[in-house]
Amino acid sequence: MDTFYISHGSPTLSIDDSLPARHFLKSWVPTGLAGPQPPSAILVVSGHWETDTPAVNVIRGTNDTIHDFYGFPAEMYKLAYPAPGAPDVAERTKQLLEDAGFGPVAEDRRRGLDHGAWVPLMVMYPEAGVPVFQLWVQTARDGAYHYDHGRALAPLREEGVLVVGSGSATHNMRRILRTLAPTSHEPAPWWAAEFDDWLRESLLGGRHDDVYLEVAPHAEVAHPQPDHFYPLHVALGAAGDGCKAELIHHSWSNATLSYASYRFTTKN
Repeated sequence: MDTFYISHGSPTLSIDDSLPARHFLKSWVPTGLAGPQPPSAILVVSGHWETDTPAVNVIRGTNDTIHDFYGFPAEMYKLAYPAPGAPDVAERTKQLLEDAGFGPVAEDRRRGLDHGAWVPLMVMYPEAGVPVFQLWVQTARDGAYHYDHGRALAPLREEGVLVVGSGSATHNMRRILRTLAPTSHEPAPWWAAEFDDWLRESLLGGRHDDVYLEVAPHAEVAHPQPDHFYPLHVALGAAGDGCKAELIHHSWSNATLSYASYRFTTKN
């Protein structure tokens, strides 16, 4: 099972059919991006769940749908993604992390799916039939820390678990050009374009050890907070050293939000 970093961008991805990224995610199953068979479970590392210590949600039953956004169309607050939890795989994930020295890992038995998880998944797997669980990000730590967590989770791939890092290749909500239509052809500002180019060239060129905000161009503008970037490191780490990166989608919203999304294929 390959691992993925998906740029979920704006919550309007759930309803706005004008967004190219939405059409990309709609093609997920028909084009077999994650393989010919449904995954046994989906692990989403979301930029919208921040904790001080490692945590996993362990839901027995159906995940709640968390509408953790404000000021959007009323219809979006009625959307639900009632995917079942994956308690057994979540418990195994906790054990893998603790065996690797990243413990203790907290179990959250009440938290459902935030929009970093359910917004892309309701487009990718609209029937909500695949069990889903989530991991945190810890913004007080660095990318290398999250990469090492991903490495500890590599065995999940062999068990058919789809590991998805969900964030945004660029994410500065204060700089977003809200005066533009989401699909405006206005070119991206220099800081966003150069960061996006750097990320693509580093990943596709196999320079994965360079993909850290500490050395990225314009990182303080492209990611004032690292929450939407660290999920990439978990997905990259879970694919293993020497994995191959592939750009599977690229588009922009409001000129500043990059929807660049990547697949990481494990080296044989």
